[in-house]
Amino acid sequence: MVGTDVQATRRSATGVAGPAPPSGPGGPGARRPGWRRDGRAALLFLGPWFLGLIAITVGPITASFVLSFTDYNLLSAPDWVGLDNYRRMLEDTRLHNALRVTVTYVVVSVPLQLAAALALALVLDRGVRGLSFYRSVYYLPSLLGGSVAIAILWRLVFGTNGLVNAVLELPGVAGVAGLLGIAPTGWVSHPDYALGTLVVLNVWTFGSPMVIFLAGLRQIPAMYYEAAAVDGAGWFTRFFRITVPLLTPIIFFNLILQVINAFQSFTQAFIVSNGTGGPADATMFYTLYLYDRGFGAPPQMGYASAMAWLLLMIIAGFTAGNFFAARYWVFYGDD
Repeated sequence: MVGTDVQATRRSATGVAGPAPPSGPGGPGARRPGWRRDGRAALLFLGPWFLGLIAITVGPITASFVLSFTDYNLLSAPDWVGLDNYRRMLEDTRLHNALRVTVTYVVVSVPLQLAAALALALVLDRGVRGLSFYRSVYYLPSLLGGSVAIAILWRLVFGTNGLVNAVLELPGVAGVAGLLGIAPTGWVSHPDYALGTLVVLNVWTFGSPMVIFLAGLRQIPAMYYEAAAVDGAGWFTRFFRITVPLLTPIIFFNLILQVINAFQSFTQAFIVSNGTGGPADATMFYTLYLYDRGFGAPPQMGYASAMAWLLLMIIAGFTAGNFFAARYWVFYGDD
């Protein structure tokens, strides 16, 4: 009776009479070859990714960690020195200056960049004609901002005979600039202004966070603004009571990304300063000093590897601090 019931069940489900498939710990035996074929196909397509992960990411990270405990000049075998490289960083005044310059660059440029991105996103969110075109145009600096060509252009614009000084020498502008105490100078060659030119360059690359802000603004329900308008709320009230609170997750996301990117900035300082970090180490970013130690004369790859791990810890610390502070100012819909 049991066998008859099983066959009847299969007949009603498939329309074809036949014995039930064998059962056991491995599941239906007829499906196992298919699963094996799918598994082999998955491994075939995932193989290059795993190979790249090991050869390009995991391998170099592991090697740099080991080399950070050695004295390695790229020409001879590494010589184990233990924690000497890390102790050396405590006494390296040039490294301390590079840290100060980099942190100043991050703390000043990232908030200004996000403010510019949000301001332009608010303008574009008001229904500008040709939105796709403007969005592409404003996003372009984010793609080109880290390139060598833009860094060279920036050096020319802020040079002694550059565009900025040419504008300051115009008859109508010179008087106003004089009242403000602004005089033409070699902006990239002056220790007091060189870092500021790189801050302006980073602010100029606001396209990427702007696009993300614009997408976030489009997700805020219009009924909130309509209800606030009915209650008599003005633009500033709606902005700070509706837009900013609902946009805080997007602000936090952009903040994390841009802080990490700013700490890793290299090309701009290298090109503007001709690889020296000058003038007077005013543009000596941490990554530029790391490069100088690793590939300078003589190469000190062991020390550079230790510096790379210190940078990793600094970025991780800033990121962890942002996540900790986020609980006090980031608003999520379920809070």
